[in-house]
Amino acid sequence: MKYPKIRELIEAITALIKGPYTSKFPFQPHVPEKRFRGKPEYFKDGCIGCKACAEVCPSGCIEVKDMPDSEIPLRRLELRYDSCIFCGQCQAACITQEGIKLSNKFDLALFDRSKAIESVEKELALCEGCGCVIGAKDHLSWVAKKLGPLAYSSPTSYLSALKELKLAYLEVGTEQCSVPTGELTRQDRIKILCPKCRREVTLNT
Repeated sequence: MKYPKIRELIEAITALIKGPYTSKFPFQPHVPEKRFRGKPEYFKDGCIGCKACAEVCPSGCIEVKDMPDSEIPLRRLELRYDSCIFCGQCQAACITQEGIKLSNKFDLALFDRSKAIESVEKELALCEGCGCVIGAKDHLSWVAKKLGPLAYSSPTSYLSALKELKLAYLEVGTEQCSVPTGELTRQDRIKILCPKCRREVTLNT
């Protein structure tokens, strides 16, 4: 057409009067919308180390590293946000709803990709029979609180709650028994045990 359309002319005049629709970033900070899905962030007080976020992550950017042989047994959850697709599944699957949340941070450019890591560490609970990893201590305590009085049907649950309250002070060791050290006995029922060891102590005693 020889002359611009009326609609285009109106839009051009409106843009001259009101200015551009875009923000002035990077000269002025950009404020994302309220529901903007940005960088995921862990919150240590809200995270219980249950691994739910890693289980549901479609891009596999959350890695769980258990370190049972360290001085203090730890579980580290590492999220690489350089490969994150910001889908929000980690936040949706968090059983406490306070462990990991998507922030409104979007300016994540880095020269070193090794710095694009968000992580949290939680202390592990180990089986007192074989030493294998049972789970994070905060996770066991959270489950015990959720169960309430029902937690007392499982020694692992109620001992986790009592140890958090610093009330589980009696340690029953196999060295006090007449059987060779390392073998599970009836007294070992009242211990934090993995399912395999608990089945063994139940069937053998």
